[in-house]
Amino acid sequence: MKYLTTIKNFLNKLIDVLVPVVTVSLLLGIIFGPETIVVGDVYTNVTTILNMIGEDALLALISIVIILAYLKK
Repeated sequence: MKYLTTIKNFLNKLIDVLVPVVTVSLLLGIIFGPETIVVGDVYTNVTTILNMIGEDALLALISIVIILAYLKK
């Protein structure tokens, strides 16, 4: 049980670091476009994922709301 708690704490700390990085990367990708060196890759990948989820992006919007609700918790 101790190992699971350690792994959970590590993953929570990792998420705490990665969420702002991805958020800033997405914002910079929107501002400067997908041709930006590192930022463009994140922007392109997220765009591809959203396109795979659905053409009208309603399902994507619902998914984002669910993810944000989980992260807020």
